[in-house]
Formats: sequence, structure tokens, C-alpha cells
Amino acid sequence: MSSAAPRDTGDDRSGPDRLWSVDEHLEDVLATVRPLEPIELNLLDAQGCVLVDDVTVPVSLPPFDNSSMDGYAVRVADVTGASEEFPAVLEVVGDVAAGRADPPTVGPGQAARIMTGAPLPPGAETVVPVEWTDGGLGEGPVAGMRARSLAPEGAEGEVHVYRPAEARAHVRAKGSDVKAGDPALRAGTVLGPPQIALLAAIGRGRVRVRPRPRVVVLSTGSELVQPDEELGHGQIYDSNSFALTAAARDAGAIAYRVGAVADDADTLRSTIEDQLVRADLMVTTGGVSVGAYDVVKEALAHVADEDEPGSGVEFRKLAMQPGKPQGFGSIGPDHIPLLALPGNPVSSYVSFELFVRPAIRTLMGLKDVHRPTATATLSADKALTSPKGRRQFLRGTYADGTVTPVGGAGSHLVAALAHADALIVVPEDAESVEPGAEVEVVLLG
Repeated sequence: MSSAAPRDTGDDRSGPDRLWSVDEHLEDVLATVRPLEPIELNLLDAQGCVLVDDVTVPVSLPPFDNSSMDGYAVRVADVTGASEEFPAVLEVVGDVAAGRADPPTVGPGQAARIMTGAPLPPGAETVVPVEWTDGGLGEGPVAGMRARSLAPEGAEGEVHVYRPAEARAHVRAKGSDVKAGDPALRAGTVLGPPQIALLAAIGRGRVRVRPRPRVVVLSTGSELVQPDEELGHGQIYDSNSFALTAAARDAGAIAYRVGAVADDADTLRSTIEDQLVRADLMVTTGGVSVGAYDVVKEALAHVADEDEPGSGVEFRKLAMQPGKPQGFGSIGPDHIPLLALPGNPVSSYVSFELFVRPAIRTLMGLKDVHRPTATATLSADKALTSPKGRRQFLRGTYADGTVTPVGGAGSHLVAALAHADALIVVPEDAESVEPGAEVEVVLLG
């Protein structure tokens, strides 16, 4: 089980009036969130998880020389000089199907009908595709295209070959993919479909991984209504919990969305306690500012007590826009990490990308937990402005080294966020950025 609690930095500036930098808050989060303990899982259950150990190939792939075509296994000398006018006529000594344990031996003047993936039989040196033959039916080469479907299974006799073949043509060599003893996958690999295919191909049915973190997302606010329900006066639809649950899944987590909780501290505490059993990380959105109904602060600011040493949630002000109010700490006897995010949609999403996503990736045991960044040329009609002393994150679209702002700086602009694939970073010491300037961008896509 991971554990987290705000670090005691010994900084005499700590407290409600301290203004934390983005980097300080992120460092605090990542320093106190630990990777989940490894478990052994069946292959399909391990999809999306991070491999704990290096995996070595125990058996070569393919494990034997095999045919890459349906056709005939022959000796090179027997088809040298073959043509449509003067075909090589070979005796068919049997069939070689995939999985057959006793293939016939191919001698001089002989051929074995072979299927894709079947082992190259003893004596054979190459494979002639069925399209280069009459398929053993005594017909011309064009008719040979249909030969395999027309020929009775196990039929023997003669086959006419109309082209020569070089040694080992259409033969997949033993170990041509990977050889026994080669590294298959390195520790730290995220297991997707191709990686699971490789593990299955080398005979590994179970692997040790760090499990996907279970993330519980809940939003707060008596004004929130679920989609498909009718809005009343002063109500809005709950979009944050959907956005953050989707973002958690995108980051690699198993995410659970909890319906919006009304502005009542006791109800929120009870809901959080009920959800702890299925959480490796909890994320709340809303109720962390200085308003009269900031229920998350009210419910969690004094959650620590003698029965839960080391737990507690600290609420902070960060030198950033959007997303100034933030909360971080741990709750419950297992010290489940909790990140409390602002309630404005853009503030909430930007905060997730900066702080929650790296925490999820850390729980997974990944080394690179951050979104990629790039330097881009700002394409804009006018200069971007930013409050002094704040690191601002503006939405933008990025392409070919250029980034263009989308929408304004307002933290409620969900539509603009939906069209953005990057965050434009305006540093704390900049109050404006002119068009054509180089800026840092965080790539979200």
C-alpha cells in the first residue's frame, strides 16, 4: 500500500499564507507517493500494468524453420531451370500441416505439400508458393491459384512447378524473431497488446507487475446535476468528475467516478470513508477555496487525529493560474493519498495534468511520469498577458513547432479546453509574451 502525507519541510514560511510554487507542490506530491507493491497476474489481467522484472526469451521464435507460404517444400536442385514451357515435375510424398509431428522426408525429385507455419520437412531446402505450380492437379499455373482449395486433403501424385526457387526462399528461420537467451522485455515496460503477445509467444502465462492504481474521483457542489437530468435554477451539469475520471483512465489507472456530493461536510467525510476500500488514490474537485461553502476544506482540514498518525490534508495557495487553491495529504488508516483540486473546469483539468497524472504514473512504478514538453513559436494576434509572479497555463493547439492559443484565460472555458492539445506555459517572471516568441508547451495529446 502506498502512503502519503505532506512533508515537514522545516520551512518557516509554511502555513495558510505561504505561496507555494508549482514545482514545490509537485515535488512534495511525488516525494510522498510510493509505487504500489508488485503482484503476479495472468497475462490479460496484466494489460496496462508495468512489468517489474526483466523477461528473457526461454525458447527461440520461431522455434523451428517453417514455411511463410502455402505451397510445396522441395530441394533447390529439383526446380532449378523450371519454367512454364519446361516445368519441373515432382512426386508429391505427403502433406505437412502446422502442428504435424511426423512430416515426410523429401528426397530427390520429390515435394511435400506444405501449409503456412508448418515446419520445413527433412530433406527440403526451399518452399515454392502454390501460385507457382499447378497445385498437383495437372492444370496450368493460373489454375494453380485455386489449387489448394480444390485439392483433396492428403492427395498425392505429381505437381508441376513453373519457377525456380533459391535456397530457403519463403522459409522463416528458427530464431529469426528472437533467440533463446535474448532479452524479451525490460522492467518498466507498460504491457500493451504487442507485449502481451510476445509474452504468450515465449510461453509466459503470468508476470510480476505493479498493478494499475485504483483512483476514486468525486466532485462536490449542491449545484451539480448529472447529465441527462433536467437543470433547475442555478444548477449546472457535473463535468469535472467525468473529465477527471477519463483523465485518470488515460493516465493508466482504474478509475471510479462517484456522483457529485452536496455541500455538507459530514456527507463528504462519510462518502470518502466509504470509498477508501477501493482507492489507491483519491481525487476531489471543488470546495478548496475560501468561500463560505468550501466543503472539502471543512471536511478534511482537521481529518488527522491520534488514531491516524501521519495523516491529514493540507490546503495551499500556489503561484499558478489557473489552479491557485490546492490540497494534498493522506486519509484513512492506510494513508491513502488525496489530492483536492479546484472546482472550475479548466483549473481542475490543468491541476490534474500537473499533479495527479504524475502521481498516478508514480504509483504505477514508471520512471517518466510527466507529459512531454516542447519549445514552440507562439502564433497569436496579440501579446499574451500573465499576472506577475504566477506561472500561467493557457490552452493551445500545437502543430509543426507552432502553438496557437485557444479561447481565453478564463478557468470556466470548457469548450476551449475541448479543442486544445497543449498547455502554453508562461513563466512567473513574464507578464507578457509577444507573438513569434519561443514558449514552452506541455503536449497533452
